Amino acid sequence: MIDKLHGVAPPTRTQTTAAARTQPAFGAMLRQCAQTVNFSKHALARAEERGIELTPDLMGKLADSVEKAQEKGAKNILAFSDSQAFIINIPYGRVITTMSGEEMKQNIFTNIDGAVLL
Repeated sequence: MIDKLHGVAPPTRTQTTAAARTQPAFGAMLRQCAQTVNFSKHALARAEERGIELTPDLMGKLADSVEKAQEKGAKNILAFSDSQAFIINIPYGRVITTMSGEEMKQNIFTNIDGAVLL
């Protein structure tokens, strides 16, 4: 038998019900998790070196790109604008590397199966 902790009362039904109401619904939590984009250490270092600012707006666009690519069954995409590019592994939602606009002019993108304009 488990001994009771001294000075700690079990939560009442009212407390647990109130806590449940303040918790986000499972669907909302799932959507929030699905919309997160992670950066590899390499990608974070490249973003810093290249002066790419990871703003909430940009992160939202990257998350939308991942979601669209998942719907189409893509595995690795190039998400880009005129001033920056991101190679993203879709199954893991992970940015592999970043490039500035100037660097994009000098590169060939391989091992991608999709592209999304930011």
